[in-house]
Amino acid sequence: MQFRLSEEQLAIAEAIDDVVEGLGGTGIARSWGAGDTAPGLALWAQFAELGLAGLRLPEDEGGMGGTPADLAVVFERLGYHAVPGPYVESVALLPALLGADERSALAGGAVATAAVEGLHPHALDAEAAALCFLVSGSGIAPARAEEALDSITPFRRISRVAADGAARELDPAALQRALDEATLANAALLLGAGERLLHEAVEYAKVREQFGKAIGEYQALKHQLADVRVALTFARPLAWQAAIALEHGSPDAGRDVSAAKVRAAAAAQLAAKASLQVHGAIGYTAEHDLSLWLNWVPALAGVWGTPAAHRARVAQSILA
Repeated sequence: MQFRLSEEQLAIAEAIDDVVEGLGGTGIARSWGAGDTAPGLALWAQFAELGLAGLRLPEDEGGMGGTPADLAVVFERLGYHAVPGPYVESVALLPALLGADERSALAGGAVATAAVEGLHPHALDAEAAALCFLVSGSGIAPARAEEALDSITPFRRISRVAADGAARELDPAALQRALDEATLANAALLLGAGERLLHEAVEYAKVREQFGKAIGEYQALKHQLADVRVALTFARPLAWQAAIALEHGSPDAGRDVSAAKVRAAAAAQLAAKASLQVHGAIGYTAEHDLSLWLNWVPALAGVWGTPAAHRARVAQSILA
């Protein structure tokens, strides 16, 4: 099976690249981490004008009516640029769980976040969100942030939240699908982050010199970067398979989502290791942009289900 982007998906990816770079590139994440959310919210508003805020909402509700495959395309580009904010929650998780008025707010560009007990227990960027929710058991309730917590990622701010109203019961199947779409979006973020780490490593290997020549000319380093290229290339079809399975309601969709998350996390972590080794000590510094992805990848790998939990899910599906 071949997975190819449509012309529309290629156009969306290109538009995301242009908008992010036009509004500051990595400076957006740095400002967000420093407490200045204005550039990030300006980017959010620009994405809303493009229709990305309502990507998974139907067209008759003001959304784009996009598919899970579109979701994967969008989130890979967000990961490539280290875009801050609760995009997974607003775009992938909540559209299928909220009422009509709240979905309308999402389509209009409202920033929303959520915590999911047992899976994503802390709300991301609650102080920047207009809407906050807590998913507990099979219900969803409005929530309020109670305590800010430290994160290994400077531009990823998390908070404990508590319910601030009555919970509304959710259809278990709809909830599971929403959680799977959020996990797919998370896997796509990891793929994008891995691609950026590989790109940065390759470009730096062309200019960093050891023993009188660029380190990229050494065979051992070429092999190391090739291993990253292979890992990312083999992980991407799993994400596409998961997107197709979700779109068509396959009974194996959950297994496919978990497989995509496991391989995307492993590939991104391999990319982080290789890129740091290529850059050397400069890669550790907060001033270097590489640190954005180095700190982000471990956080992304641990949310929306740990690799161990997703391996167990795959194993359970196979053994059943």
